[in-house]
Amino acid sequence: MESGSGEAEGNYVIVGSRRMRCGHTTGTCAAAAAKASAQALLSGAFPPRVEILTPKGILLNLPVENPETDGKRAVCAVRKDGGDDQDATHGTLICSEVALTDAGITIDGGIGVGRVTRKGLDQPPGNAAINRVPRSMIREALEDLALTYGYKGGFSVTVSVPEGPEIAAKTFNPRLGIVGGISILGTSGIVEPMSETALVASIKKEMDVHAAAGEKVLIVVPGNYGKEFSDSIPGITDEMCVKCSNFVGEMLDHACALGTDVVLISNIGKIVKVAGGIMNTHSRNADCRMEIIAANAAVAGADIETVKKIMGCISTDDALSLLSPELMAKTDGILMEKIQFYMNHRTAGKIRTGAVMFSSVYGLLGKTELADVLIEEATQK
Repeated sequence: MESGSGEAEGNYVIVGSRRMRCGHTTGTCAAAAAKASAQALLSGAFPPRVEILTPKGILLNLPVENPETDGKRAVCAVRKDGGDDQDATHGTLICSEVALTDAGITIDGGIGVGRVTRKGLDQPPGNAAINRVPRSMIREALEDLALTYGYKGGFSVTVSVPEGPEIAAKTFNPRLGIVGGISILGTSGIVEPMSETALVASIKKEMDVHAAAGEKVLIVVPGNYGKEFSDSIPGITDEMCVKCSNFVGEMLDHACALGTDVVLISNIGKIVKVAGGIMNTHSRNADCRMEIIAANAAVAGADIETVKKIMGCISTDDALSLLSPELMAKTDGILMEKIQFYMNHRTAGKIRTGAVMFSSVYGLLGKTELADVLIEEATQK
């Protein structure tokens, strides 16, 4: 096992050419604070630091902050550390109040911890948004402590986050139907810098929520541009849109697992890459926007000089500006056919897919064959 201080010393990952420090999750903080508070009740004093074993097998030694007890209850905080991948919760105090009970271990959320209101999340509606793994970490820490001190009773744990209501507005929680605060999260207990896995997991969770609400067709956008354009499509509301960021392939894979059809609504700058079979549209993975537009413009009838000029463009709108209205329409039509082909290829026909491509300058550029049908089904009340 590795061990570390509050800064997770010795726990690093290599991202590209950079050596980046890991942190620890809100779930780890809640479990560590619960352990320290319970220890104060059982021993009569708070430890200045508390050891907590993460599910990843890394033993952390974290500072205890704001300890307070009256002998019947004890509360303290452990500070969230995002390492070199800092999000809205970095530096936030995660508090756990513990009281002794006759038997069992109960865990609930207090101020600043969100409450689940929709199906499809880790916890059922009505529960505090304290996920399964953090709950398990809290139970295991308290069971080990009870064994150490020969304690035969139970514990009541209330996790709170003083800054939670304000921080929640910067997270996905409002979109997921988690109200009143942040979620207490973590599967490994460790925050790995620039973890695409964590981002993909959040996208899948948002899709789960929509599917659990009975939505058979998901309206998916890469980001804010797609969301804003979707507002102009009758029947589509902000609440209907799922953001997939650059992870088109993973989004389609999960849609297949859920059995939900998909309409992808995107600016040409992102979705044109899908016309080349590129399913992760981040520029560090692939660009090829100009190559794809130039090749398909040539197929549509563009002359060699136009193709050369497109290859010298720095934006998709610049490339489109070199095409006549007729040639642009032909090129966009070919691109939509290619986008449909690669989406169907990725999903192997397990679900129906559609796409809408637009430009911030030229507006709607094209739709795949099933796009309108799927949008109509998605917007039916």
